Amino acid sequence: MTSATPPVPGGPDSAAPDPVSSPADPGVGATLTPGFRGRPRPAGVTLPPGQYKEEGFPVLSAGPTPNVDSRTWSFTVTDESGAAKTWTWAQLMALPQETPTVDIHCVTRWSKFGTRWRGVSLDVLLADVESTADFAMVGSYGGYTTNLPVADLLGGKAWIAHTYDGAPLHSEHGGPARLLVPHLYFWKSAKWVRSLTLMPTDRPGFWEKLGYHDLGDPWREQRYQGD
Repeated sequence: MTSATPPVPGGPDSAAPDPVSSPADPGVGATLTPGFRGRPRPAGVTLPPGQYKEEGFPVLSAGPTPNVDSRTWSFTVTDESGAAKTWTWAQLMALPQETPTVDIHCVTRWSKFGTRWRGVSLDVLLADVESTADFAMVGSYGGYTTNLPVADLLGGKAWIAHTYDGAPLHSEHGGPARLLVPHLYFWKSAKWVRSLTLMPTDRPGFWEKLGYHDLGDPWREQRYQGD
């Protein structure tokens, strides 16, 4: 992301509470549910605190799965001045692609190792955006939102992912495309992604309004506000 002046300083699958999609109104069918219980962690496996190793890929969502056709899908980045840039599916596919293999961690306490994805880095999508914003709000088809620091979207940390394990991303896992930010709890990796709005100041997204942490670092066990 290019910066006007000066440059920006460096500085699940979801359901309650890793939804990565949900109604626009957090008061509809959603509650804060603390007290998740972990399982014994296997010997020799490095897990964030409170997590257990999951071999499958659980499907959790706070609302119904939207029917999003790649032929009409688009992704829009809007800067703090209101200027917007939009990519169609064909334009996204024409951009440089990366194939990250990453571990993912759901706030409901499961972790899955070595997941294989394909998609476009946010570094590519934000490369020509002039902004001094420190925060972003990511939006999904279906009304879900989640807030993140811009620094956590750059530097090879985040992608718009469209392929999982060698196949087109299934709708139950956020297809045709989802945000992938594997170093944060998976509710931050918004399913059915459609927009990213850059913001000079932070404001909470869907689950964050209900008490979940604004950052959500699994290694610091930032599940709830105050953690």
